[in-house]
Amino acid sequence: MSKTVEIQSPEQFSEVLSKSRIVVADFYANWCGPCKSIAPFYEQLSQQLSRPNIATFTKINTEGDRAKEIAKAYAVTSLPTFIIFRDGNKVEQVKGADPNRLKSILEKLANEIETAGEAGSSSSSSSGNGGMTWLGADLPRGYSDISDIIDIRGLELLNADSNEFSVRTLFNKPKPSSLEKSSSENKDWVESDTDEQLLLFTPFNSAVKLHTIQITSLPPQAGEDDDEDEIPMRPKTIKLFTNRPHNLGFDEADDIQPTQEIEIGEDDWNEKGTASISLRFVRFQNITSLVLFVVDGDGDGEKVRLDRVRLIGESGEKREMGKLEKIGDEPGE
Repeated sequence: MSKTVEIQSPEQFSEVLSKSRIVVADFYANWCGPCKSIAPFYEQLSQQLSRPNIATFTKINTEGDRAKEIAKAYAVTSLPTFIIFRDGNKVEQVKGADPNRLKSILEKLANEIETAGEAGSSSSSSSGNGGMTWLGADLPRGYSDISDIIDIRGLELLNADSNEFSVRTLFNKPKPSSLEKSSSENKDWVESDTDEQLLLFTPFNSAVKLHTIQITSLPPQAGEDDDEDEIPMRPKTIKLFTNRPHNLGFDEADDIQPTQEIEIGEDDWNEKGTASISLRFVRFQNITSLVLFVVDGDGDGEKVRLDRVRLIGESGEKREMGKLEKIGDEPGE
């Protein structure tokens, strides 16, 4: 029985990307000769390497109306095209019926697949998501979590207690501990220090297109004896700045025009404590760095809390969808 999943719609494909750590997509058409010639080889790889929730092989027939939307989203302009995703992010692409290159790429992932398979039961029980990146809200159709494109070494967070909180915590893959039933002594969130403002500088390893920012904030409930000034707030006003070579200072961030300013209302937070911030997409093309400035919180307290930040969009350059062409046949054949 074939282990390859035939994709019928963008919604189905988004679900596969969210559930499987590695996804291989074969974009093909019934009229494409090279697509047919490499199909048995692709099916053989699928049989050998498919693992539930770890590695999923898919086929996307670009002749279908809904499948065309997926091809357009990933700028597929020739057939066959194979795209490999890790944690929802596009990491490799092979154009044409090139079994040697496709096999070479997948051999590099084979050890990761096997290792994840051996550790799957323990990791899924501990993290609740089989090692996948936890998301606090649904992904917009056609876009993926591109947080893996972040240059972690270049992250900088101003006005957080560096002795107690780490900026890398914001991009941790597991679910925030505050959403787990069992409490943890480890603080896997960030709080501001001297006041409610935070300045987060996020550089990328390659240019990206940003569509949405998901911010998770899970302040504790106030008790009768708690000082309300000491209880951290959720962020309210946020300013975004793009393509800065380094972080801004607070005075500078107050004075210059942001790429976009957002006001987060109480109704914007979902049951997971996450607000999905839609960006003015035309302003967030070819982005090499992002500065997120938390201006104030949603109350009268002195601190703001952030648990997770997820960046949603596209990695790399994207071309406009044109006429699909098959690779490998001479014109007129």
